[in-house]
Amino acid sequence: MRLARLVTHLIQAERAVLFWCNLFKRYWRERRPQTLADGYFSSAEKWDKRLPSGHGKYRMKYDVAIVGGGIVGLATAYHLVRTHHDWTVVVIEKEPEVATHQTGRNSGVIHSGIYYRPGSLKAENCRLGREALIRFCEEEGVTYEVCGKVIVAVDQKELPQLNRILERGRENGVACDSIGADRLRELEPHCAGIEAISVPGAGIVDFVGMSKRLAAIILEKGGTIRTSSKVVGMEELNDRVVVSTEDGDLEAGVVVNCAGLYADRIARMSGVDPEMQVVPFRGEYYELVKGARHLCRNLIYPVPDPAYPFLGVHFTRMYDGSVECGPSAVMAFAREGYRFGDVDLRELAEVLGYRGFRRLAATHWKTGAREMLQSLSKRFYLKGLKRLIPEIKAGDLKPASSGVRAQAVRDDGSMVDDFLILEDKRFINVCSAPSPAATACLNIGRLVGDKIAAHT
Repeated sequence: MRLARLVTHLIQAERAVLFWCNLFKRYWRERRPQTLADGYFSSAEKWDKRLPSGHGKYRMKYDVAIVGGGIVGLATAYHLVRTHHDWTVVVIEKEPEVATHQTGRNSGVIHSGIYYRPGSLKAENCRLGREALIRFCEEEGVTYEVCGKVIVAVDQKELPQLNRILERGRENGVACDSIGADRLRELEPHCAGIEAISVPGAGIVDFVGMSKRLAAIILEKGGTIRTSSKVVGMEELNDRVVVSTEDGDLEAGVVVNCAGLYADRIARMSGVDPEMQVVPFRGEYYELVKGARHLCRNLIYPVPDPAYPFLGVHFTRMYDGSVECGPSAVMAFAREGYRFGDVDLRELAEVLGYRGFRRLAATHWKTGAREMLQSLSKRFYLKGLKRLIPEIKAGDLKPASSGVRAQAVRDDGSMVDDFLILEDKRFINVCSAPSPAATACLNIGRLVGDKIAAHT
C-alpha cells in the first residue's frame, strides 16, 4: 500500500516537474525574437502532447482561441494582440502552414466594394478593410499595387445591369465612372466592349505574403499559432471552453470560428445551428503564357449575373506580373477538391444529401451544367474569355492552380450573399466570409474583436 502511494506521488511529482519545465521553456521562447524565417510557428510547440489531456490543470489556457489560420483568422488575432495586450491569444490551424486554402488560392484582388448591397456587411467591411489593407501593406512592406479595373458590357443586354452596378458603387462611396468604348481601348487596348465602368481604386496584392506578415506580428506580440492542429471537438465547461485537437486539448474563454471551408462544422461543434451548410465550389483558372500577357494590362471583369454571388470569368494581372483567367464555378466533390478527380465520398454524400443543395440544384441546373461543360472543355472555356478579349487563342492558355470557395447555402436553397457572423457569450462563429473577405479582413478582425470585448 505504501509502495503504491509512493509510486503515485512520484508520478505526480514527475508530471509537475515536466509541466513547470516546459512552461519555463515556453516562457523563454516567447520572450526571444521570433520570425517565420526561423520556421517557428507555435510558441506552444508540442510539449502539451506529453501531458494527460484529461487533467484540466495541465491544459494550456488562453483568453481567446481562433480556429482557422487563413487571413480572416490571422487578422482577428492581429487585432487582438495589438489592442488587448493583457489577453492571451492562440490561432489553431490544421495545416502545417497558414493561408493554405482559400487565402492562398484566390485571385489576389483588392476589391473596391462596388458590387455589394449598400449597408451590407460586405459593403461596409470592404470599404473600410481596403483602406486598412493598403495602410498595412505600406507599413509592413507587403507587395501590392492599386492598378484599377474595368467592368465591361459587351452588348446592349448588359447595359441595364452595368448601370445598376454603377449606381450601387456610388451609393457605397466607391470612386467609379462610366466610360465609352474609346476610353476602354485606352485602358485595355485588346478588350472588346461597348461601355464599361472604370474603378481606379481596385488593385492586386500578395495575400499569402500579407498572411505571413500578420502571423509574424502575432508571434512578436506574444500570441501563439498552433499549426498541424486539427480541431476535433469542443465542450463548454463552467466559464471556459475546452477545445480538443489532434495534438492535445486547450482551454479558452472565447472561441472564434474562422474555419472557412469547415466553418459550418465548427459552428455545430460549438452547439450552434447556423441553418446553412458549406457547399464547395471549385474555381478553375487558366494562365496566359508569357507571350500573351500583353493582352491584359490590369483587371478586366464582365458584367456579373445578379442571380449569383460569383463575378464571372475575368482577367487578373497578378502582383508577380502573370495574368490569370477565370474562375469557373463548378461544384467540387470534396471541400478540398482542387482537381476534378479529388473526391471525398463522405463529403460528397453530405452535400448531395442536404436539402438546401438539392433545392439549389433544381433551380439552377442549367447554369450548373454550363459551368460543368466549361470545366471539362477548354474550347468552351475559351469561348467565354473571347467575349472580353477576342484575340485570345487556345495556345495562349496554360492550366493554373484552382481554388475552392466555401459557399454557404441555406436550407431553402438560397445562397448566403453576405458575411454571416453568429455570436453568443463563448463563441463567435464567422460562418460565411467569401469574397471580398480577404480585402476586408482587417476590418472583419476589428469587428470580431469588438464583439468579443462586448461579452467580456
